[in-house]
Amino acid sequence: MEMTETIARLDNLDKNKPSASKTDDFLFEADVVKSFDGIDANFKRRITRMSKAYTGQDGAKSKQLFPEQDITTAYGLFDVVLPPYNLDELAFFFDNSFANHAAINAKVANTVGLGYNFIMSDIVKARIEEIEDVSQRVRAQRKVERAKSELTNWLEELNDEDTFTHVLEKAMTDYEATGNGYIEIGRKNTGEIGYIGHIPATTVRVRRLRDGYVQIVNQRVVYFKNFQDKKTVNPVTTDPRPNELIHIKKYSPKNTYYGVPDVVSAATSVVGDQLAARYNIDYFENKAVPRYIVTLKGAKLSSDAEDKLFRFLQSGLRGQNHRTLYIPLPGDAADNKVEFKMEPVENGIQEGSFDKYRTSNVHDILMAHQVPISKVGSDPGSSIASALVSDRTFKEQVARPSQKNLEKTINKLIKEKTDILLLKFNELTLTDENTQSQIDERYLRAQVVVPNDIRPRLGLPVIPQGDTPVVMTPQQRAEQNAQMAGTRERDQQRTNEASDSTSTTTGRNPGGEGRSVL
Repeated sequence: MEMTETIARLDNLDKNKPSASKTDDFLFEADVVKSFDGIDANFKRRITRMSKAYTGQDGAKSKQLFPEQDITTAYGLFDVVLPPYNLDELAFFFDNSFANHAAINAKVANTVGLGYNFIMSDIVKARIEEIEDVSQRVRAQRKVERAKSELTNWLEELNDEDTFTHVLEKAMTDYEATGNGYIEIGRKNTGEIGYIGHIPATTVRVRRLRDGYVQIVNQRVVYFKNFQDKKTVNPVTTDPRPNELIHIKKYSPKNTYYGVPDVVSAATSVVGDQLAARYNIDYFENKAVPRYIVTLKGAKLSSDAEDKLFRFLQSGLRGQNHRTLYIPLPGDAADNKVEFKMEPVENGIQEGSFDKYRTSNVHDILMAHQVPISKVGSDPGSSIASALVSDRTFKEQVARPSQKNLEKTINKLIKEKTDILLLKFNELTLTDENTQSQIDERYLRAQVVVPNDIRPRLGLPVIPQGDTPVVMTPQQRAEQNAQMAGTRERDQQRTNEASDSTSTTTGRNPGGEGRSVL
């Protein structure tokens, strides 16, 4: 990519530069859009009437501009809203900026990539706790466990190609890269959900009336309804039963129809990093050889020798090692000595240019995403403690809030199948297995939780005695109190500091009596 083209990508983000959106299918002219497949015949007639509304006789027509609606492109014809930024350029940033790519992948992996599980709704949990009979309570809990397994199988069977987690990963990648993610919902003839998939965000536009979405791919038009909308009639295409879309958007005060990704705030850093990387590539492609200054004193080269020297310096040095150059020079005169010198301008080790600048750009991009460097690579200047603090902040301020928002959206799907369970994404774990087991043990001993609260998290079934709080023996209670009071550590310290008289059975002999004999 040329430097001017790279710089232009920064300007191409602006919606006021339509010439930059050459890949935007919604910028086709109205006459071309009429020939697209899938458009309803009545809709085509409406387009024709709109185009003839301001015409006169013998081809005379109005040339005024209509700021309310531009009907010259598909945006106006389909009554869809122009995004605030060029979605194709934002997608390009994801593919060609390693820092942006790594930050987005880290956010997606820690949001939906860790998998999911199902938990009981508060109403169901309260009902089970009200059951006094232990056997009935266990049967109810086992019924919930079977429902979890059935619900998991149902979600995984809704797409033959992708797992449910993979569908969410695709949608969330679009969400972080372009600010918008779309999940497609297809229904059976009975009205039940029969398909869940992903649609690329760069191909979808939102209707101005918020009554659906329009997608254009390869001159084919598809209309989608809003999720769970049973009243809207397809106003664009011939499909009598259009699928539905769930639109996940990253809020921005600049636009209420579309979301805006975090990387927009660091767009200059993305483009600047690409320019710096291109500069280094150009150096190695064209100038990765020492440059020379040639001086000739006391003689003049022939035209053949000059041509030979010029061609050698231009192409003979690059890409070849230990080349030899032979140039015939005239002999020395009595009062004139011929001197020929080739002095390298760069003969040291050449480092990459703009190293600090590129580091600053990466820092800006990661800051815009709120992703710590420990999530995308190693930082030589960071300690383990600092990385743990950064991970905790990332979990609390980025990953978990995003999970909660998505959980609310996905649970609308789950409620169409069952109201017993709710989907919950697995969270980023900041404690190791040994530490977590110690935490669980303390909660069990303190009767904060019961065994059946912990077993499902470990992938184990509930047990009949699992709803009974753990009752410790007097010895276990004394041990716990000793540990909580810290007396065990003091006992160990006293033992380590004890003198020989308390740590041996025979003791020492009085002074002067020599060694004791057993």
